[in-house]
Amino acid sequence: MKNYLALCSLLLALAVPQAPILGQGAAAPPAPPPAQPFKNRAPVSTEVIKVKLPRAQETQLSNGAYLMVLEDHRVPSVQFEIIMIGAGGYYDPPGMPGLADTTASLMDEGTTTKSSEQIAQALDTMAATVAVSASQGSQIATVTGSALADQFDAVLALASDILLNPSFPEKEIGLYKGRARAGLEEQRSDPNFLRQERYSKAVYGDHPAASVGLTRESLEKMTRDSLVSFHKSNYVPDHAIIGVSGDITLAEARTKFETALKEWTKSGKPRPGVADPADHGAMKISLVNRPGSVQTAFMLGEQAINRTHPDYEAMVVLNQILGSSNGRLYRELRERKGYTYGVYSYSRLLRYRGDWRAQMDVRTDVTDASLRDLLAEVNKIRDELVPTDEFKDAQRSLTASFALSLENPAELLNLYIVRQLYNFPVDYWDRYTDRIAAVTPAQVQAVARKYLDPKRLQIVAVGDATKIATILRPFGPLEVFDDEGKPVK
Repeated sequence: MKNYLALCSLLLALAVPQAPILGQGAAAPPAPPPAQPFKNRAPVSTEVIKVKLPRAQETQLSNGAYLMVLEDHRVPSVQFEIIMIGAGGYYDPPGMPGLADTTASLMDEGTTTKSSEQIAQALDTMAATVAVSASQGSQIATVTGSALADQFDAVLALASDILLNPSFPEKEIGLYKGRARAGLEEQRSDPNFLRQERYSKAVYGDHPAASVGLTRESLEKMTRDSLVSFHKSNYVPDHAIIGVSGDITLAEARTKFETALKEWTKSGKPRPGVADPADHGAMKISLVNRPGSVQTAFMLGEQAINRTHPDYEAMVVLNQILGSSNGRLYRELRERKGYTYGVYSYSRLLRYRGDWRAQMDVRTDVTDASLRDLLAEVNKIRDELVPTDEFKDAQRSLTASFALSLENPAELLNLYIVRQLYNFPVDYWDRYTDRIAAVTPAQVQAVARKYLDPKRLQIVAVGDATKIATILRPFGPLEVFDDEGKPVK
């Protein structure tokens, strides 16, 4: 034991540095380095990020479609989008909401030469994708595809068959309707759908932008003939845009698309137009009753601008400050107050006048406090200039995220498609960061006062009316609806 204790003492003496005893021949310790100030933040550059996008090569095809090619030979793959202006949900016939989406959904369920199973098997074998989509309220429908470069010809041939020759088999229509009926029943229990439906009606009225898709009535009225007619009338090349990115040149793409789409000929139709929605009037509150709910699902907003409006960049900065993932709403209502797991805002801006909106899901017991605090933040950005540091942080975040997105070829291609859709100048995206940097706090306050007016906000809440109706009435005129969208007396 004595030997063991002696060994431990020796090890400790070797392991622990011994302080020198001054005055007994030991050297003084070296002076400590000067203290470094703790800045508590990362270094930030104040220079505006400059970007210059690689130029897409562009040409017109013989059928009127506009072809854009963004070469990227780093990976042997090709992605493409064929966009038809005039085939989106905006152009659903009266009384037939969801026809555009249904048409798109059924186009790849069979062609005049291939069954749904054959199409799926071919894509699986080639490890490729082809899909057709059309959004509600949008002008466009899109055929998208991706393939390895050595499979591109076969995939493009399949995509063109789906685009030009959908057969809309009665069997597939029946299966689709069965799935859709079940989905329509299920969505009536979804608070997200209920608030979107009521909000769209409150903001857009009878405008096509108010549609949230299929209804029971429109689904039952749809026939094979209505699908064939919508496809024939609206899937035309005259004003189409074709975007291609990947391991392909303009010359190659032009030859391949001219060949694959040789039967897709001009219709002579003028470019379809749009109209702005009617004014929605003064502020009102719509409550969708969902008995037993322990949460209130909010969506509120009002009409704003279209995508080509000069206020666009100021609206982008405003929303970054107010409703981004680290914006004021998030910091106040989630981080500071703990009302919700998430709250954010965004703008829906297309060719016609769109809207600014915010949404959140909160506990029923904080329905009053959360709405008051959200409205307080809206009033604050209207009444007070954004502090310089906060404003600059928002601008830097926007420009940095934009620059980072350019690493993605698909995102780059989408920027060129947007430019073509809205007839923006060739250098529109090259100057985007400059335009964001040029926005001033006064401009943000001005657009907030124009488009975030509490006297015109349309507020939608989904929750238990027996618990929250009395809470909401002091905020403004209140109308209550059931989960079928019918007014409750």
